[in-house]
Amino acid sequence: MLSDPEINRKNRWWLVVYYTTNWGSWGFKDVCPNGTYAAGFSLKVEELSYGFWDDNTALNGIRLHCVDPSKGLSSSYENYASVQSDVGSWGEWTDIKWCPSGILTAFQLRVESSQGIEDDTAANNIRFKCSGGSVLEGDGTDWGDWGRWSLTCEGKGICGILTRIEEPQGMRDDTALNDVRLLCCD
Repeated sequence: MLSDPEINRKNRWWLVVYYTTNWGSWGFKDVCPNGTYAAGFSLKVEELSYGFWDDNTALNGIRLHCVDPSKGLSSSYENYASVQSDVGSWGEWTDIKWCPSGILTAFQLRVESSQGIEDDTAANNIRFKCSGGSVLEGDGTDWGDWGRWSLTCEGKGICGILTRIEEPQGMRDDTALNDVRLLCCD
């Protein structure tokens, strides 16, 4: 966990995982409005193609959907705010996945390690643990392996996001999303 003194929320720290790739650079951090926490997420995913010259990027973005838990928690919401960090150039957004109860508290990334001269995709999917005990898996792709789970938020839950994105590489191999850090807040 890494602390961040620049964010105006009480008792905040970053959740990290160590099974990632490191192409690209860190984008901007985005934080849920005060008093709200992420209870759902959606992904920007490029569908995989399997031709010899295809350049797949898989997971291109993660969007968190923030709610006020004092107004009740359920599996769907009408009033929520969305936050996201930098996002890759390819793919479409998936439907929102909501915690059946509770808010997001930990995560796990599915990452394809470097493929050498073959096509690299980097991050392919994400899972989240909900404070109510459920595990949500994104609609990403199935290349790569699941790393270890992050630590679990000791306060209320996840409230912000920071992503590492590789910019388009022209005629070279593209990967898009390579890593993510998620902010915990009390």
